[in-house]
Amino acid sequence: MKKIVIAIILIFILILSILGYKVMVTDNKEAELVEISSKAELEAIYNRDIDEISIPSKLLTLPFSILYEGSRSFTSSMGDVVINSSGITPDSYTGSSGIDPGSYTGSAATDSITSTQSTKEYSTTNIQVENVDEADITKTDGDYIYSLSEDKVVITDVKDETQIKIASEIEPEDSNTIPSDLILYNDKLIVISEKTKSTSSSYYYYYNNRNSTVVTVYDISDREQPKKIKDYQLEQPYYTSRCIDGRLYVISSGYLKEENDEIVTYYYEDGKQIDPGYKNIKRIKDIDTTYQTILSMLDLNNINEAVKVNSYLMNVENAYVSENNIYLLEEKYDGSYSGNPEISSIFGLKGIFGAFEYEDSNDYGTYTYIYKFNLLEDGSIQYDKKAKEKGQTINQFSIDEYEGNLRVALYNSKGSRIVIFNDEMKKIGETEKLAEGEKMYSSRFLGDRAYLVTYKTIDPLFVIDLSNPENPQVLGELKIPGYSTYLHPYDENHLIGIGMQTEEKVNRDSSGRVRSTTATITGMKMALFDVTDVNNPIQISDTIIGDSRTTSAILTNHKALLFSKEKELLAIPVNNYTEDFEIENSSDEYESIVNSYTNYKKEYVSEGYFVYNINLTDGFTLKGTITHDKTKSKYSYYNTSRLLRGLYIDDNLYTVSEDYIKVNRLDDLQEISQLKIKED
Repeated sequence: MKKIVIAIILIFILILSILGYKVMVTDNKEAELVEISSKAELEAIYNRDIDEISIPSKLLTLPFSILYEGSRSFTSSMGDVVINSSGITPDSYTGSSGIDPGSYTGSAATDSITSTQSTKEYSTTNIQVENVDEADITKTDGDYIYSLSEDKVVITDVKDETQIKIASEIEPEDSNTIPSDLILYNDKLIVISEKTKSTSSSYYYYYNNRNSTVVTVYDISDREQPKKIKDYQLEQPYYTSRCIDGRLYVISSGYLKEENDEIVTYYYEDGKQIDPGYKNIKRIKDIDTTYQTILSMLDLNNINEAVKVNSYLMNVENAYVSENNIYLLEEKYDGSYSGNPEISSIFGLKGIFGAFEYEDSNDYGTYTYIYKFNLLEDGSIQYDKKAKEKGQTINQFSIDEYEGNLRVALYNSKGSRIVIFNDEMKKIGETEKLAEGEKMYSSRFLGDRAYLVTYKTIDPLFVIDLSNPENPQVLGELKIPGYSTYLHPYDENHLIGIGMQTEEKVNRDSSGRVRSTTATITGMKMALFDVTDVNNPIQISDTIIGDSRTTSAILTNHKALLFSKEKELLAIPVNNYTEDFEIENSSDEYESIVNSYTNYKKEYVSEGYFVYNINLTDGFTLKGTITHDKTKSKYSYYNTSRLLRGLYIDDNLYTVSEDYIKVNRLDDLQEISQLKIKED
C-alpha cells in the first residue's frame, strides 16, 4: 500500500512538472496580444463581467498568490483579464492637440508635398517629428489657403495678395458632422470630422458615446470644384492623426459601443458597412478596460485600396508617432499590490524558490503604459510590445524616439525623470528624480539633449545629457520666476520657452514667521534661453504679455506657433481678458482694468495675433498686433484663440480665423487686404 501511495505521489509530481513546463513554454511563446475568442467574451468585457478561468494557471500560482497578496485590495482576476475595482473614468480625450520632438527646429519646413508647383516660399504646420505631418485647422500650399469656418471648409485663392477670394467651400453632407482637422497631400485634401449623436443623458454620453470619426478625401486638382473620392467612418471619437509619405494614419478612441443590444464591431467605407466581427478586436494581456482604440491607415497614393482598420481594447491619453512606429500611452492608477508572480518565474532557472525572491513593491500611484506599434513597409500597423513605468506624461513632447531608443519624460510627487527604453521596450537607463514635489510643465528632446521645466513657486529649467542612454546625466539648471508650458528650439544652443510669468509671495504669521510660499500668475511670458554652456543655462531675453487673464492656444497646442529663424519671426494668437481681481500691480493701466469690472460682469475678449521680431541680439521685439475678433458674450471667458492661425507666403503674413483672412506685410504689418469668410 505504501508503495502505491509513493507511486501516486511521484506520478502526480511528474504530471505537475510536465504541466508546469508546458505552461511555462506556452507562456514564454504567447504574444502579449490576445484575440477576442468569442462574441460572448466581448460582451462580457463590455459588461465588465468576465468569467474566463485559466485552470492550469490558477492551480500553479495559487500558493504563491496567497503569499503575495499582502494588502492588495481584492479584484476579480479571471485568467488573463483582470478587472480593476477602481471603476471607469471618463475619456480624457482632448482633440488633436495633444498632442506633439526630434531635431525639427521650426515651422518653415516643407509640409507634405503638394503638386501646385508653387515657386513661393511659405510656412507650414509646426510639427514635432520631421517628415511626419500633423493635421491642423489651417493649411497652405503657397497659392491657396485651406481653413475651417464653423461647419465648413473654405478654400481661398491667395495667388494675388491684393485680391484674395474664396475659390470654393466644402460643406458636410450630414448636419451632425463637424470638421475638426485638415491634411494636405499632393492634390488631395483630407477632412477629418467628428460625427455626433446627441443624447439627453450625460451618463449615457460617457458610457455609450455616440461620436464617430469621419475621414473624407477630396480631389482638389480643380480648387474651384473639389470632388469627394473616398470616405470612411470609425465608430469612436477622433483622437489624432498623422501623414507619413502619403500614408494617412487616423486614431480614434472611446468606450465600446452597443447598438441594438450588439457590440459595435463595424465601420463604414464609401458608404458601405463593413463588419470584420469580434475577431478584429484584440486585447493586451493583463490590461482590463472597456475602452476601444481604432487605428486606421489609408494609402493616399493608392486611393482605391481599402482602408486598413485595427481595433484594440485600450485607452489613449497621449500619442507619439515617428516615421517607423506609433506609441500610444495610457495612464492607470495602481492602488493594489504589484501582483502575482509570473508562471515562468516559478518554473524558471531559479526554480520554485526563486518565487520567494520577488521584490515587495507596494508602489501605489499612477503608472503609464506604453504600447508600441510598428509601421510596416506596406503601411500596415502591427502591435509590437508594451512597457509600464511609474509616473505620467504631459503631452506628445514628453516622448521621443532617437537612434532606436524611446525616451520618455515622466513625473509624480516624487519628482520628474527621463526613462530610456531600447527597441525591445526594455528599460536601459533613467535619470535621477528631479524637483520633488513639483509638477513637470514641459519637456523637449533635441538630439542628445533633453530639457525639462518643473514648477511649484519657481521655474527650474533642467538640461540633461542623453548621449549615453544607459547613463543619462543632468548637466545644468536655471531657476527663474514663472514656468514654460512649451519649449521650442531656436537653434542648436538656444531655446524658446512660452508659458506664464509668476510672482512669488512669502506668507508670514503675526509673529513674522514664514508659514508658506505661494505664487500668483501675473501674465504670459516668452523667454529665450542660452544653453551653450550646458552646465550653466541662462535667460538672455524675455517679454511679458498682458495680465493674469491672458491666454493663448500656444500654451496647449504647438501648432499655433509661427516661427522662422531666417525671417526673425515669431507670432502667436493671444486672448486678452481685461478682467483681473487678483493682480496687485499699482500701475494706472492695471487699476483701470480692475476698476472696470465686477464679479458679475464681463466685457469683451479681444483675440489678436501678436507678431514679434526675434534674434539673439535684441531678443523679443513686438512689431504689432493683428486683431480678428471681439466678443461681448459674458460666457466668453473660456473661449480661446484655437481657431486663429498665422502663416507666411513670401514676404506677406496671412492670419486666418473663422471670420476673416487678413493679409499684412511682414516688415511693417501694414494691411494689404482682407476677406470676410463667414456671414454674420
